[in-house]
Order: sequence, then C-alpha cells, then structure tokens
Amino acid sequence: MRSYSFGLFLAVTLAVGAAATPVMSRAEMRAVNADVSGLLAARDGGDYARRELFPRKGGKGQKGRKVKGKGKGKGKGKGTGKGKGGAGGAGTGAVAGGASSSAANTTDGAANDGNVTTTGTAADLQSSLTLDPSVINKGFSDDGQNPPFKGQTASSTSKNNYINFCALTLPKTPLTNGLQITSGSCNPAPIGLIPAVDKMPSAKYSFPKNGQEIPANVAFTATLNVRNLHTGVFTNAQKTYFAAPQTLDNDGLIIGHTHMVIEALTALDQVTPTDPTKFMFFKGVDDAAVDGVVSVSVAKGLPAGAYRICTINSSANHAPVIVPVAQHGSLDDCSYFTCK
Repeated sequence: MRSYSFGLFLAVTLAVGAAATPVMSRAEMRAVNADVSGLLAARDGGDYARRELFPRKGGKGQKGRKVKGKGKGKGKGKGTGKGKGGAGGAGTGAVAGGASSSAANTTDGAANDGNVTTTGTAADLQSSLTLDPSVINKGFSDDGQNPPFKGQTASSTSKNNYINFCALTLPKTPLTNGLQITSGSCNPAPIGLIPAVDKMPSAKYSFPKNGQEIPANVAFTATLNVRNLHTGVFTNAQKTYFAAPQTLDNDGLIIGHTHMVIEALTALDQVTPTDPTKFMFFKGVDDAAVDGVVSVSVAKGLPAGAYRICTINSSANHAPVIVPVAQHGSLDDCSYFTCK
C-alpha cells in the first residue's frame, strides 16, 4: 500500500512539474542559445560564441533561422563544426577566423538590410576571413548609368566589395603581396581612409624655383613647402608596397611621406611626354617636415641641361594619396629649371 501511495505521489508530482515547466526540444534550446549570445554581444561586444544557457557538444550547426534585424536568415558563416549556421544562430563552437557569429553568419541577408551594424569586436573583424555586413557598399551595385549619360562609361559592379576581384586575374597576373612587381600585379588591399576636402594635401617647391638657373655639377638642396600631409612615415617598400590602406592622423591628415624626382628634358618648352622609367635623381623624403618644409640634398648636382623636379605625395605604404572629390587642384608640384 505504501509503495502504491508513493508511486501515485511521484506520478502526480512529475505531472505538476511538467505542467509548470514545459519541456524544450533540442532545437528550441539551440534557438535560445543563439538569441542569448546575440544579446550578450550587443551588451559587451566580447567573444560570446561559447556563452549558452544550454551547453551542447560539437556537431552539425543549426539551419538558418529568420531573426528580425539579424540578416533575414540567409547567412552562410561556418562554425567550427561542419554545419552552416544561419543568421542569429552560430555553428557549434567559435566561428572560424575569429569573427563573431552574428557578423560571420549574416553576410548575404544583411547586405540588403538598411539597418546593418557590425557585431564583432575590432580584433575579431581584423582577423576574420569573412566580409562583415557593416562594410558592404550597396552603391557598388550601381553602374552609374541610371539614367544613361552620354560620354560616360558604365562602371563595373560588385555585391561583395570586390573582395575576390584578384581571383579573376590568377594565375596570369600575380597578387602584389607587398612587392614591386615590374611585370604587373593585382592588389587586394582597400584604399582606406580618405580625408575631408579641407584636409587634401598640396606642395610647392621653394628651391629650385620655376624657371630658375643654377650652377651645373654643384651640390644643392631642394626644398619643398608641404601642406596637409603628415610626413616622415614610410614602410619597407621592398616588403610592404601597397600592402596596407591609407590612414589618417588625429587631425584628419593623410599619414605618409613625399618623394622628389628629377627628370632631364630636351628643353624647358619640351612637349613630348617623358619616360617614367628614366630619371636623373630620385629620393624618398624620410624626415618629417619642419615648419611645413622638407628638404633633400642633391650631393653631386646635375650636368648642364634642362630639368623638372616633381613631388610624389604618398601614404605610408607608398600609394599615391587619395582624396574625397574628383575635382580638385593638383596634389603634387613640379618646378622647371636649368643648370649651366
């Protein structure tokens, strides 16, 4: 009788407990895990891939699940498990490449969402091999001919920021890969930070002045007035050529350096284009400007003749400076002079 009473009591207790606490399926547990992870990420931006209310073993990632504001459920980011996680739900474990799960898994769907924001930390995003939805330029899908304009050429278009553009050129055209490849190459590095219009760089030679005559074969110092360029910053041109984006300092100025190059002319009034592979003197200006002036010593001077000396203003990794508008004054300067 006691056994029967205890069994009846246990059955009633379990029934009441079940009614008070609904049983969650494994799929529902995974869904809750994903939502909690997203909330934690929004709170502190940390590595939240392993923070779960219901821990689970590695295995197949869950299928895509529509979550409002999280990329519409079309993400294709891969978890460290073999399954593919959908938007709002990561594959099991941490996301490959160090990216946060929401950032990695919403690429396709979020590209068309007008309210996309990044969810990964800065460290995550710079080590991830997945394009973050927050940096997709929707304007790149427009060829500029809507409506067509006479004389203009339709632009090429891309839905993924041309992230794999150079893959189209391989193996015939190699990747630049930080090298100065004289036969040509394809460089995947983005342009980077572009200054405001009032921070565009410019330069003007103070010596030799335009039209000036100086003694032949006598050492001289070329001087240049520089404006709006954070000078004296340059990387190893043999290993990091064009290998990083243009950056700006705290004042919004392009971080980089300038160069001085002297070319021989047949006369000051020469109209034939020069050959860029031939020059009399070339020097990257290593030192920062002093009171807005940089200088370079031409130790042996120049033979008698006509010349032009020009600047090449560059970012730290040697790419020509990039500015925000198409219509602007020259960013460089040339001075034409003679030696006698």
